[in-house]
Amino acid sequence: MNIVSLENVSKNYGFKPLFENVTLGLEDRDKIGIIGANGSGKSTLLRIIAGVEVPDTGRVVTAKGQTLAFLSQNPPYDENLTVLETIFASSSGVMQTIRDYEAVCHDVAAGAHDDATMERMSDLQHELEMNGGWDIEANARAVLTKLEITDTAAKMGTLSGGQRKRVALAHELIFKPDILILDEPTNHLDADTIEWLENYLARYTGALLLVTHDRYFLDRVTDRIFEVDRGTVQSFAGNYAYYLEKKAEQDTLREVEGHKREQLIKKELAWLRRGAKARTRKSKHRIEAAHTLMAVPKEQAKGEVDIAIGSKRLGSKVVEINDISKSYGENRLIDHFTYLLKRDDRIGIIGANGSGKTTLLDMLTRRIEPDSGEIEIGQTVHIGYYDQESRELNDDQRVIDYIRDVAEYVTTNEGIQITAGKMLERFLFAPAAQYAVIGNLSGGERRRLYLLRILMGSPNVLLLDEPTNDLDIPTLIALEQYLDEFAGALIVVSHDRYFLDRTVENIFKFEPGGHVREYAGDYSAYLEALERQESERKAEASAPVRTGNDSDRGPKTTFTTPTEKEKPKKLTFNEKREFETLEKRIAQTESRLPEIEREMVTAASDAGRVHELFTEQQQLDTQLETDMERWAQLAERSEY
Repeated sequence: MNIVSLENVSKNYGFKPLFENVTLGLEDRDKIGIIGANGSGKSTLLRIIAGVEVPDTGRVVTAKGQTLAFLSQNPPYDENLTVLETIFASSSGVMQTIRDYEAVCHDVAAGAHDDATMERMSDLQHELEMNGGWDIEANARAVLTKLEITDTAAKMGTLSGGQRKRVALAHELIFKPDILILDEPTNHLDADTIEWLENYLARYTGALLLVTHDRYFLDRVTDRIFEVDRGTVQSFAGNYAYYLEKKAEQDTLREVEGHKREQLIKKELAWLRRGAKARTRKSKHRIEAAHTLMAVPKEQAKGEVDIAIGSKRLGSKVVEINDISKSYGENRLIDHFTYLLKRDDRIGIIGANGSGKTTLLDMLTRRIEPDSGEIEIGQTVHIGYYDQESRELNDDQRVIDYIRDVAEYVTTNEGIQITAGKMLERFLFAPAAQYAVIGNLSGGERRRLYLLRILMGSPNVLLLDEPTNDLDIPTLIALEQYLDEFAGALIVVSHDRYFLDRTVENIFKFEPGGHVREYAGDYSAYLEALERQESERKAEASAPVRTGNDSDRGPKTTFTTPTEKEKPKKLTFNEKREFETLEKRIAQTESRLPEIEREMVTAASDAGRVHELFTEQQQLDTQLETDMERWAQLAERSEY
């Protein structure tokens, strides 16, 4: 059943057209993810569908009787209302009953046991039973618990932006509308909460429409993708992985078609220049066809962020963290933490909100000082700190001046010196946009500009605090590619599981009491380590316990827990040679595959050659998968 329809919808902002003549529909069980570059109009499209914003042309039709809820990036709020009043704000009688019941429960928990309060609780319980509100109440309690909303009596005006976003998200989830629209719902959530939300929305029975940069989230929750790109909205009937496959096929086909068209135009031009010997009907038709072919506008290349900035040389001493501690009142965030940061470190920091992750980065940059211990910074260290608040942005400053404050010129990783203006163009800021004031930029454009300013300083130690918030997926991919080649130390605080898997090699988990536990590997390896620990705990708990005189019980049986198992054997000489050979072969295969794609485009008119290249590509893909699996097995043992 089609519950929302867009008919020829267009929207422009001044000189900047976002999309034109968009026609699409939303079914009652659709789970749709919207992706696109910052500034392409993703959030605007959500607001138009939600009825918050009006399109310039066209119309949005919503089926009668459908309830709709919209979570914006910065939800509006009444600072005088309590958290409880905000969460259960609704004209629904059931929601009002639940709100009253939760308020009474809060009073009872605070010590109110008088007859009037207890009678009120009993009446509300009976009312919930009569109107079927217990299921909603149970869902509400689960949502509040998972979103870590505990102080429901607090005023909204006293909360941080992240806390207010959680309250707004709780309201929409508890409300359970027919159409749920979410703009960046994973911002301000830790990884565990994101995983819970992912599972919750995967089971959601209504229609879901969301914008998010979290690629794992997109892949596991959505079954359709809307891509907003260069004024159009294209639909893909599948999750994010399906979208990537189909998009790659489209791009390859467009390259082949574009190459064929260019070759045909060259032939037609040559024919026209020679001139037709006779003005026959056939010649006139060909002339008209040639003019028509050449009049077709060439497809505009899609803008991509190009992060190709070099870094300064880094000496042997980087950062030495010596027995530091930090507390705020009774809340101990970091307790006697010591670590020697190395030049090639790739560290991901995870933990609950407020556990001290940002505090550590602030201490590394001298924004705050530890209560005890010391941090020593090497003389050659140049720290680039991308903080989640973008504290160095000045809304009144022009874009170009903001970048020139750092450097007029920058040297790329290829040794080429380019101007600040050209670097801005590589970050998708057109010359006209460079003279706009920062306050007029979208949230994503501000974060992209802030990232450029940090990188313009050519840092060799990079601290990234929640870099995935408000950055679009194309920019994240470009950043990940830059970090692959980054010649320095990297510390990332992030809740984005995909980004951590792509960029880090060690995980630091901030635990209660200020303890920091280290796990080898990326985020997926950290999850596997947790599973092993849980399995070991269960095995130890279920192991038989012997009592009395063992000699009276026959032969003694030795129970070995998983922690007592021998470590994997070291690699043999032949396995070491195999490991080295695999690394070389994998590198050769990875460099050959892009060459094949380029050759397929060049040889598009030669069907036989294209078939040969396609066969080679399939064989190399299979070989690469096998080699990578074997390499991973040997790499795990090479650590011992």
